[in-house]
Formats: sequence, structure tokens, C-alpha cells
Amino acid sequence: MSGEYGLSFKRRHLLGIEGLQPFEIADLLDRADGYVEQSRRTDKKLSTLRGLTQVNLFFENSTRTRTSFELAGKRLGADVVNMSVQGSSIKKGETLIDTAMTLNAMHPDVLVVRHQDSGAVELLARHVRCAVINAGDGSHEHPTQALLDALTIRRRKGRIEGLTVAICGDVLHSRVARSNLHLLLTMGARVRLVGPPTLLPASMRAFGADLFFDMRKGLEGVDIVMMLRLQLERMQGSYVPSTREYFSLFGLTRDKLAHAKPDALIMHPGPMNRGVEIDGVVADDIDRSAILDQVEMGVAVRMACLDILTEPLREAA
Repeated sequence: MSGEYGLSFKRRHLLGIEGLQPFEIADLLDRADGYVEQSRRTDKKLSTLRGLTQVNLFFENSTRTRTSFELAGKRLGADVVNMSVQGSSIKKGETLIDTAMTLNAMHPDVLVVRHQDSGAVELLARHVRCAVINAGDGSHEHPTQALLDALTIRRRKGRIEGLTVAICGDVLHSRVARSNLHLLLTMGARVRLVGPPTLLPASMRAFGADLFFDMRKGLEGVDIVMMLRLQLERMQGSYVPSTREYFSLFGLTRDKLAHAKPDALIMHPGPMNRGVEIDGVVADDIDRSAILDQVEMGVAVRMACLDILTEPLREAA
């Protein structure tokens, strides 16, 4: 689909999946596909982004996403700078607008931002002069996670269209769930959201998802089981009686997985809470689990995003 009728990803920023067209998503996935093999070589480094500066600005702690973006930038030859928020002027009360002005004076070429507030990355993007990639904002979106999940599915299943995907757990607080919901439905998959009523917003039906409050029924005949972390740090008040009861009802075990298709893939964006949303034996199933594949695809997808968003700069040089 990439390049069909001359169509490709032409946006300045990647702030979310919502609103992207199928050909734009396919273009990003096709480009990422090419970077998977590159990352498996002994000599992983390219000069695609040589001379360009990538700034990773993470207002929230992250290990996987920040490391993945750092590796992606370095493998493409960019100068990568990680800005520490903890000891910065930002922590002392500098506004996002002040931060944008400071960054503009430094002339970065691409900015990767994670922020605890929904919409903060979009606000920053409106005031900086470089490309911006959303590495997760509040409970709003996490576009590169959805893209790496889609690449994992496409490489393991050969397609996305026509598959049935169950996204299970804490949907209410999950930016991963929102981005995946938009992407999967856009690319022709059927999506089920599975979880307790307190963590499953009824508004999600408006997007075209089916809601299930019984996990065994929700997993019946699905192709993909995508588990979500129970985000206790985002919960104000009690959403689940206890983690033990939550695991009993909505934790992925072999018994519950048996209701899915025999070749159903198990996915999880990480970090995993073993014994809370997923049983360790299931997570480590070498035949069914695609969790480590997701980590590998993350670097390739982020390389593709950095590549495609800086393309106008390189063409103008």
C-alpha cells in the first residue's frame, strides 16, 4: 500500500495514530520492515541522519521507550541528546512554552517527547520549529507503541486486516490501548476490549470496538491477545478490589488463553506485572508469546519514524 498513487507519510509530526490514513500507517510499517534486518547485522550503523540532532525529552520515567529511541537515532547516525528533566529548569517551574523557546535556540532537528499530561506533546509541537514524535502523553496516545505492535502482528501473521484482537485490562488509563484501537480499526482488524466495567469506558464502543466484561468470552476465537499493565499509579480511588482478585478474573492464564485460537499470539507492551495481569508461564511461552518480538520491532519502528520525519530536511540540504 505504501507509495500507492504516490501516497506516503508527509506529516511534520507524529503526535498520534488517530486521524492517520491506512496508506500512512502502511508506509511507516513498510519502512520499519526494512530496518529490522539492519538492526540484526553486525554493523548496525547507517549515516541517514548524519549531521542531524535528536533530543529525547522525557518528563516521565521510561526505560524501554527512551532506550529504543536512543538506539534508533544512533543507528541512523544522528547526534542523540537525552535531556534530564529531574535536575532541569523544567523541574524548577519552567513552562512548556519556555522550554520550546529554549529548544528552538538550540536548533534540534527532531524532538522525542514523553509527558505525564495528555495534550502536552501537541502543545510543545505547536511552539517548536522541529519535527516532534510523541513517545506517550498521559492516557492519550503512544503512537510508536501501536506501530511496533502492528509490525509485530504483521510479521507473525502476515496481515492485520481481518484479524480479531482482544485488548485486555486497564483500558481506561492506557494510551497504548487508545493508539492500538485507532490503528487496528483503521487497518481493518476487529477489536475487542476486555476488562472490568470500572476500567472499560463505554465510550469506546463509539470507535467500533466490542466490549466484554468476561475474559473467557472476550478471548473466544481471537487471533491476538494483547495484555495491558494495571496502572495503579494513575488510579485515584479504588478501581479493582485487589490485585489478587484482578488476576483471578482478568489475568492471562493458560486456562483463559485456551479460549483463544490455538495459534493466538500473546502481546504485552511492558513492563509486565507477572501474577497481576499475566502469568509468567504464559508470558514466557516461546511458541505463543511475541513480547520480545515487540521489543525488537520497537527499534525498527522508531528508526522508520525518525527517518520519515526528517526526510524533508535531508532533501532540502
